[in-house]
Order: sequence, then C-alpha cells, then structure tokens
Amino acid sequence: MPFDKTNDRSIFTQRESDARSYCRGFDAVFTHARGSELFDADGKRYIDFLAGCSSLNYGHNDPDMKQALVDHLMGDKLGHALDFHTDTKGAFLEVFQDLILRPRDMDHKLMFIGPTGANAVEAAMKIARKSTGRQNIIAFTNGFHGVTMGALAATGNGYHRGGAGMMPQGVTRMPFDNYADGVDSVALLDQMLSDASGGVDAPAAIMMETVQGEGGLNAASPEFVRGVEAVARKHGALFIVDDIQAGCGRTGTFFSFEEMGVTPDIVTMAKSVSGMGLPMALVLVRPEHDVMGPAEHNGTFRGNTHAFLTAKTAIEKFWADNVFQRQLADKAVVLTTALSEVAEMFDGAFLKGRGLMQGVDVGTGERASEICGLCFGKGLVIETSGNEDQVVKVLAPLTTPDAIFREGLDILIQSAREVKASEAAGQ
Repeated sequence: MPFDKTNDRSIFTQRESDARSYCRGFDAVFTHARGSELFDADGKRYIDFLAGCSSLNYGHNDPDMKQALVDHLMGDKLGHALDFHTDTKGAFLEVFQDLILRPRDMDHKLMFIGPTGANAVEAAMKIARKSTGRQNIIAFTNGFHGVTMGALAATGNGYHRGGAGMMPQGVTRMPFDNYADGVDSVALLDQMLSDASGGVDAPAAIMMETVQGEGGLNAASPEFVRGVEAVARKHGALFIVDDIQAGCGRTGTFFSFEEMGVTPDIVTMAKSVSGMGLPMALVLVRPEHDVMGPAEHNGTFRGNTHAFLTAKTAIEKFWADNVFQRQLADKAVVLTTALSEVAEMFDGAFLKGRGLMQGVDVGTGERASEICGLCFGKGLVIETSGNEDQVVKVLAPLTTPDAIFREGLDILIQSAREVKASEAAGQ
C-alpha cells in the first residue's frame, strides 16, 4: 500500500526505532524546504529556527550549491572515492587553504574521517593520545561531544551517558567557565594538574566547546579560552576545540575562537562544513601532531565527494570576503534585542550564547517546552537545550532573510507572552 504522507504516521511508529527524537516534538511529515522555510504534507509553512542543529547554516537547498551538485551528478563525476585523490577533493582543499586557513594564519592539515561529528571527536582524541603517549582527556561540565563510546566519555549529559550500557572511560571532567560561583576554573585546573596528589592524570588533551550548544549555550569568555590553552601548553597537553556546532559562522566568525587569540592544536568540524547538510566531518590538526598512520583511523565514507563540492561552493560564496561576516554581526543584534524582550517576561530569565547561537534560559524545562510547543503550532520550528532543557535556543540559518527572521522572532515573542499570561492566570 502506498504511503499516505498526509495523514498516515503509523509506519514511523511501527517500523522506526524508539530512539527517534525530533519527530516527537515536531509532529508533521515534512516534504520540501527552501532557504529558511519548511513545508509539510498538508502544505503548511514553517520557519526553521533549528537548521538541522546548525547543520544548515546556509539554509535549505542553496541554489548555487544545488546547481553545482546537479552538474556534478550529470557529468558522471565520482560519487564515492574512499580517500583517493580526486579533482573534487583537490579543489576543496585549495579553497579551504586559500580562503579559510591562510587568512587566519593556520598551518593545520585536514584529516578526512567518517561523516559525523562524533567520529571527528573520536579521531581527535586518538590523535592526542598517540601524539603524547598519554591516555587522559580533560573535558568540561555540560560539554557535548557525541554519543559514540569515546566521544561519550567526554559528554557530560547523564541521560546520554546512561545509554552506553557501561562506564565510559579515559576522561576527567572539570568545571566550565562560571560553572561554580566564585570558582576560577582555570586556576583550579592548573592547581590540580600541578599537584602530584591532585588526582588528575597528566592529560593528552584538554577539549572544549567555546559555546556549549547542547549544554545550554554556555559561552566561554575569551579569557577562559586563553587560560585553558595556557594550561594545556604548560602541562604538555594538546588543546582541542570542538567547533562542530559553533563553527562555520554560527558565532559570527568562521571559527568560533578566531578573535580569542588562541591556536588550537586540533579543531573538530562537521554539521555545516559541507554547506548543504550533506554528511561531512573534518579534523584540523597541526602538522607536528599528524601522527596517524595510513588507515589507522579510517572509514568507508571518509571524504564525501558530493560534500567536497558543496563545501567548496559555500566557502567561495560566503567567505571569500568579509561581507557575510558583517551581515552576521547585524543579524546578531536583531536576535539579542528580540531575546531580551522574551527574557524580560520571566523573573530570573537571562540570555545565553553569542552571535547567532543565542537563547533564553527561562528557568524550567517545562516552561521552555511549552514556549517551543506553541511556536510549532504557529509555524516556527525551535528547540530547547540545557541540562534541564530550560533554554529556548535559536539556531536559524545564517542566511535567513531579515523579514523571515523577524517573523520567526515575533512568533517566539508571542508564544512566550502567551505562556506568561497562562502562568499569571493560574496563580
């Protein structure tokens, strides 16, 4: 029997694993998308403030990337190439070198691994351990680095860690910036590593997100990031920045750490690095730490040929000059202004994040979920994050037109206002 895409949800509940998640909160059958808009089988339009968890920073079906991909397919170019040399990979490497690495004075080499962010984290941890001969990795409270076993050890979320079925090993967790009131987290980290009885094994690496996406949009200060790098250098550890969600312009610059005065030994990237939502992940590693032997970390899909093409197109289109970056700064002001209005509605609510990776901590997960549920009913796809899902989190495509961006923010403000009114009426 043909699938009735308009009314029938039974195939999903019958045949899709209970591990499915986003579809539970966004109960629609989506059929097509353009830019920052989604459309379901009933023809309803939604504004997308989720963007594939920042996998679609340039929106859905960018016309230039789409055309490049169509031309590639129609020209019988390679669709899969393991890690062969190809003209498509070579063109991507040249553009990434010329427009991303060299202007930022970065000498990193690119390691193509499996197509997920978790795989990039796994590879980064393996590189650090092999390069230093040490095993311990230091990660931070509320960090999220993936749910494969190695990456999961560095992930703070207890729910996800519980899914492992065993105790993840090899990671020491330390407090993130401003995690504990009155505690200088950098000084504490340095003191514990300097003390032979501090109980923390000498680390192979210290790994962090500059903005903790799933952890609740906790934004590290530049001083904290520089301090963590300094501690890593002092104690012979590699400094790893996980830029999987915060990179590719999400925080206002291509890399989230660009204006902080640091040079990570390793940078992990995925999500929007392909430009179009195609699976692709990268590990950027400084040459002296490029220690993995041939195929020592491998995968059948290391290097997505189609993603090389769309990634190259995205970089040429958006990062050849600073016009796009200036637009991001302007849009971030609009976002901050709107979120401030939401925060003013609830006692104790406050803004979190930076750039176009911002949200509002509204106090409870129940309230945040109610706001997001009302948003969805009004045609806005937006999610929560944080240790108790208490943060309403905006991850709109960076290319969202101003009118659509403001329309979505208006829906958010209206939904928050309705929740506030409902709470007041219930008192």
